[in-house]
Amino acid sequence: MHFRYLLFHKPFNVLCQFTQASPAKDGIRRGTLAEYIDVPSVYPVGRLDFDSEGLLLLTNDGALQHRLSDPKFAHPRTYWVQVEGEANDTALEPLRRGLRIQDYRTRPALAKVISQPVIAARQPPIRVRLNIPTSWLEITLTEGRNRQVRRMTAAMGLPTLRLVRVAIASLQLADLAAGTWRDLTPAELALTIAPRAPVPRGRSSSSASSPASPSDV
Repeated sequence: MHFRYLLFHKPFNVLCQFTQASPAKDGIRRGTLAEYIDVPSVYPVGRLDFDSEGLLLLTNDGALQHRLSDPKFAHPRTYWVQVEGEANDTALEPLRRGLRIQDYRTRPALAKVISQPVIAARQPPIRVRLNIPTSWLEITLTEGRNRQVRRMTAAMGLPTLRLVRVAIASLQLADLAAGTWRDLTPAELALTIAPRAPVPRGRSSSSASSPASPSDV
């Protein structure tokens, strides 16, 4: 079997699936991967929610899909997050320690305030309230639960306005335009398929947290 490994820059309002689901409750039509990718039999490794943007890896290599999705390997995923409010380094400390959300505690994350990144404006644009500042954060997770980044920033009083995944382990979004895809380079592929040792339990998560596979964020 010939394996394919694709990097795709998922736009806003696009589902991580190739078929259209039932109509959304809000009546807004969502795009699908089939509108952008015509390579047969490839599927996403992990997911991005419809209102998240950025890097998505697709492949027909089932063994790699399993390894990259298995939480025991703790593959890092990095996001640029625009939030409502003024963030500072001290305010991000709960992210670095891990914080309780609903019925679980998140793994410690890497988090820092960054300058506004050079990235194309979202279409449609985000809604910005007058006289309320916004900040940009860079957050790296080694787990992925449903809408986790948004729930983490909301728990700190910094609602997420825009979320863009810019890296999956060593793979980088870089200058890949929204709605376009490319094959991995040989160097990227070598790093991606290289064996990775499982992370010992407790090394990157607290005893109160439980494993989670990459999901919507």
